[in-house]
Amino acid sequence: MFEQAGMPNIVYVREIFAGELAGELGSELDVPADTRLYAVHAANGQRMAVLDDRAAAFAGARQYDLEPQSVH
Repeated sequence: MFEQAGMPNIVYVREIFAGELAGELGSELDVPADTRLYAVHAANGQRMAVLDDRAAAFAGARQYDLEPQSVH
């Protein structure tokens, strides 16, 4: 899927805080700014998804035949 677009199927899962999304999502994000979330990023850095559970972020990536890697 992503290989056809010149992008490898590796994605990166990174812990973020909800406050980091405030500028992008504004009032759409209804959680405290210090809430831990997990962002899934394509190899080119584009954010693909944000979930509230690390295991779900990894499982969701695998469901789409992507290879999730943890980023610290």
